[in-house]
Amino acid sequence: MIVVSAASGALGRLVVDRLLERCSADQVAAAVRDATKVADLAVRGVAIRIGEYDVPTTLRTAFEGADRLLLISSPELDPVRRAAQHRAAIDAARDAGVGSIVYTSFLGAGTQAGGVTAAHHATERHLAASGLSHTVLRHPFYSEAFLNPGLRDAIASGELADGTGGHGINTALRRDLAEAAARVLTEDGHHGRAYDFTGGLWTYEELADSLSRLSGRPVVRRARTDRAPGAQGWLEEQIRSGALEQQTGDLPRVLGRPATPLDEAVAAVLTPHSQEPSGA
Repeated sequence: MIVVSAASGALGRLVVDRLLERCSADQVAAAVRDATKVADLAVRGVAIRIGEYDVPTTLRTAFEGADRLLLISSPELDPVRRAAQHRAAIDAARDAGVGSIVYTSFLGAGTQAGGVTAAHHATERHLAASGLSHTVLRHPFYSEAFLNPGLRDAIASGELADGTGGHGINTALRRDLAEAAARVLTEDGHHGRAYDFTGGLWTYEELADSLSRLSGRPVVRRARTDRAPGAQGWLEEQIRSGALEQQTGDLPRVLGRPATPLDEAVAAVLTPHSQEPSGA
């Protein structure tokens, strides 16, 4: 039995879809806070279990009988609370006799104990100390944070503005990461591994070129010098520093193919009704 936690979110749903291509529905269970949000999965034969990160007593029951558990990281923003939720889930998995955990971490969490990776670093350490067989999938930022329907505005205006300083970005699509997770959950040879997943490196100059090719309308990149507000400004600072230019071969190795190229990802965004489900 494979149990997927946080299965009602965008990544969780995609993982369940990929698992159902690789094994029968009676071998898959979805652990969620609200069963009504995954009624469609129940119709497909997936077992639905209530498992809330904030209610640890529900997790042990949700994880019972799992040969493998996909522990999708909590969407909680406070790193202390998030790490506590993850510790509770790992402890519940150990108490439930789970055979192996696959955890969705973040790039850099293996060595960086502070900042955006703080909760993931703490979780990886707790997982290592748990005695459970496990695999760590360190994700980059999702491509969907950059490649989304808002790009249609750039096509309409003929201008794509950014403050990245021309540096590369190593994002990956949720659907690629979901397929990789499904492979790790259903294949042998991944136990004890920590994968640093990165998609193909791309720049805003290349994105503007892609928009031009796919739309048939000229789109030029305009380098912005002012600081964007909020999270966007912080993220652009990270990109300008080169922090998102790390590249590894882990994602294509696990997928058995290259990560989805930029043009294909952009084409999917620009095609009506192509968007993946929303959620964490």
